[in-house]
Amino acid sequence: MERNVSAKLLFKTVADTKVAMAIAVASNPGYESLTETLSITVDGHDVPFAELTDHHGGRFQYMEFAEPSEVTVDYQATVVGFGAPDESSRMELIRYVRPSRYAESDRLLPTSYAEFGGLRGEELLQAVRDWVNGELRYVSGSSRGTDGAVETLLHRRGVCRDFAHLAIALLRSKDVPARLTAVYAPGLSPMDFHAVAEAHINGAWHVIDPTGLAPRESMLRITAGRDSSDTAFLSTVGGSLSLKTLKVTAEVAGEQPEEDPAKLVVLH
Repeated sequence: MERNVSAKLLFKTVADTKVAMAIAVASNPGYESLTETLSITVDGHDVPFAELTDHHGGRFQYMEFAEPSEVTVDYQATVVGFGAPDESSRMELIRYVRPSRYAESDRLLPTSYAEFGGLRGEELLQAVRDWVNGELRYVSGSSRGTDGAVETLLHRRGVCRDFAHLAIALLRSKDVPARLTAVYAPGLSPMDFHAVAEAHINGAWHVIDPTGLAPRESMLRITAGRDSSDTAFLSTVGGSLSLKTLKVTAEVAGEQPEEDPAKLVVLH
């Protein structure tokens, strides 16, 4: 499979701003090839940056701006083939079964046990995916950046990250390691960066997308972590910025795979 993705950003910073950006396809030794270009400029001049590695192949570009700046970013990548399945250490599996900032599994434990009883394994994954899909409405702009799984459940609406956070919290409540993964998602409409959940069962990570908005088999990992606090595509670690423009594309060369929500899929 050949997948072509791109991201174009324009953002403005104040003085003394430090930026961490995650828009590049995650590093994976299994791809037949990964060809990419990244341009970061201010007033037509290249911006120096350091590339930092994170969990699961994630790559963050770190930049510092001493003066107020208008920054233009242009990223393009072509990926041929499939990546190797992601593996996790025992410590990572412990981390991903704990409650986190946006996936408050401890607070949703009664809900999880009431709704999913003695379900385990594949049956549990499918039940959680279907329940979140049925209980929430996808409404663009309906949630705040501070909303977690509990707030999402109370409001019964949200965007992709909210759907994923709720699924993750419910799975962790049942002692299933689960994490949030940011992806490029060919077939997504409207096109944007997308967030899905991954759950560890049967010795492997399987992706579930409670929104059902894109086929999972063609998704490309960008980053993965406990929740969206680990996977934001643009964040500051000092100073502040305002995002002015964002355009994302993701396409498959040839026929797009059909989505079967009941199928176990490994993200690669």
